Parts: sequence; C-alpha cells; structure tokens
Amino acid sequence: MMRKQEHTRLQNLELLIAEAGSAAKLARIAGTNSSYVSQVRNQMPTKKGTPRGVGDDLAKKLEHGMKKPEGWMDEPHEDSQEQPVACKEVNAHDGPDIRSLHPLISWVQAGEWTEISEGYVPQYESELLPCPVRCSEETFVLRVHGVSMEPRFHEGDLIFVDPGAAPVHGKYVVVQLDESNEATFKQLIVEENRQYLKALNPDWPNRIIEVNAAATICGVVVFKGEVV
Repeated sequence: MMRKQEHTRLQNLELLIAEAGSAAKLARIAGTNSSYVSQVRNQMPTKKGTPRGVGDDLAKKLEHGMKKPEGWMDEPHEDSQEQPVACKEVNAHDGPDIRSLHPLISWVQAGEWTEISEGYVPQYESELLPCPVRCSEETFVLRVHGVSMEPRFHEGDLIFVDPGAAPVHGKYVVVQLDESNEATFKQLIVEENRQYLKALNPDWPNRIIEVNAAATICGVVVFKGEVV
C-alpha cells in the first residue's frame, strides 16, 4: 500500500506539471530530465520491483525550481485555485503543433540525450524535422537502422522520440543500456513489476531481454515517418 507521503508527493507533482505547462518544462525548471520525471509520474518499477516515487532529492529540486516553500511537496494542496477560469471551457482543444522542429541525431547522441538535452544546440546545416503529432519540446528524431524491429519499422524510417511521454507497457522506447554508449530501440514489456525489451522481428536472436536498473529509458516513440 502506498504511504500517505508518497501519495501526497505524486499529487503535488501533477499540480506542478500543470503549473509549469508540461512535464518537460517542469523538468527543465527543476534541473532534472523529463524522462526521469515521466518514470516517477507513471511509477515505473525499479530493479527491486517497487514503483518509482518522488524522493527527497527530487522533491527539493521541484520546490526550489518552482519557488515553493520547503516541505511544500509533503503537504496536500487544493488544485482548484491553481486552475485558471478558462479551463472550464472544455469544448475547444488545441491542435497538434506542427510548427515545432526537432533535431535528427545519431544513436550515440540518443544514448546521451538525458545529459545533453537541455544544452543541446543543433549543428549548422543539421536536419530539423516537424512532428505532425503533439510532443514535447525535447523530442528528437532517429533514423532506424537494422532489421530487429521489422515488420513494423524498417531501415531508414524516421522515428520521433519524446522523453516526456509515459513509457508504459506496449510502447516503443529508446533505451540506453549500461554496457553500451549507444541507444537501442525496442518494445517495452512490463510484467509483474519487471521490465523487458522485445524485438519485433521473429527471426531476431534473443528477442526479449530484461531491463536492469542501469538502463535508462531516453524516450517513447510517438510518430514514425517512412522514407519514400
């Protein structure tokens, strides 16, 4: 059973995300990465099988970044006063922001994305591509190589990877494994509080591997563009 403090912190995390505008923006303000905030928000399991929570270090960063008093994360707060009156209008919704451009990066850069994302500046003449679906500002683009994810994804396909999206069961994720400085791309399987990576190609050797605590989920694939 979740302890009261853990429940309160998760509720307050949602309030701060709403106040900041998005989980990615909150992560930048707090000085942490959006992938970690997303894993905490969705209580992804640790290696021990326990759900990730808002620890003391993250709580302090959130309080400091959002200019909240010390201990704010451990106290319940009413969210009604934090919601603007305009939120009562629910019949109109913003469309996807197709104007946002996202960098096409290498798989090595993807493996380091949680460290370099905030200070990353695309090189001159580097490709910036628009994403036709809603995604965070930290979204990046990779070009698929290899056949491990066929027949769903093919060599040369462009995948848009959002570090702010929830890495839940069944999603396609980009992961940095402890034994490599490159990222890998597989389907996330969550069973009995344990995480696995699955290759879609039925002929791929070792199609399913378990994700250990040293692995880092860099983001979730939110869109695929085919090269023609």
